[in-house]
Amino acid sequence: MKKVSNILASGLYLLAGGQAYASCNLTDGGSFKIVEVVDGDTVILSSGKQVRMVGTQAPKLALNRKNFIDWPLADIAKQQLETIALGKTAKLKYGGRKLDRHNRILAHLYIDNAEGEEVWLQEYMLKTGLARTYSFKDNRSCIAQLLAAETVARSAQKNIWGHEYYQIIAATDLKKLVEKHGTYQVVEGELLKFEHLYGQLYFNFGANYRTDFTINVGKANRMAFAQTGIDFKSLIGKKIRVRGWLEKRGGPMIEATHPEQLEFLD
Repeated sequence: MKKVSNILASGLYLLAGGQAYASCNLTDGGSFKIVEVVDGDTVILSSGKQVRMVGTQAPKLALNRKNFIDWPLADIAKQQLETIALGKTAKLKYGGRKLDRHNRILAHLYIDNAEGEEVWLQEYMLKTGLARTYSFKDNRSCIAQLLAAETVARSAQKNIWGHEYYQIIAATDLKKLVEKHGTYQVVEGELLKFEHLYGQLYFNFGANYRTDFTINVGKANRMAFAQTGIDFKSLIGKKIRVRGWLEKRGGPMIEATHPEQLEFLD
């Protein structure tokens, strides 16, 4: 097996030169003026449609949701996006599912800055440290580029990456994993055991799967992992980073629906 370094790209999402979206398999969605910024990853267009900037998750504002508290730096993320994008004409590019369950458009957004240079808004927010990479199994285009942009900010401890709320959690820190149950997190640790049982895949990071952290791949999503061609057993003893929603199934667990949720760090 070839060494997989930092991101699971498998050749599909590597930048091939030209514009930032050239190798992302995106399709054109037209151009519209951004007339309002809702938060750090959501805008409203002149068409009246709301766009969720797919591939990213900015700190969330409560926005009148019951029992919801603003995440740290959410106001700064909104202000940053307003500063660069409000009033600009944005080109929409699609890389997967086009609408979410709230009927928001799921698109990559590109604007021209004051110097006439094209700015990919997802990449911009990630590089400024005001968003995390956030993918779905039906919207996975450009994830390698987005992870690379996130890495720039994380390495420099910019904005969210310098705040305790967004810190990567060690797979062995069970106390914190339990505290963060039900939230979206980035977790990393050394893979102790890999199993293929009853049609499902299990990446175990502790000796006791009933209490320790695990990544689970269900039957419906197993084929996507098989298609990578990676021998996951060969990664035992290697460091893996995973991002997703923390659940409790015995011990803390993240359900992985697509390979781009995992980064192999050794």
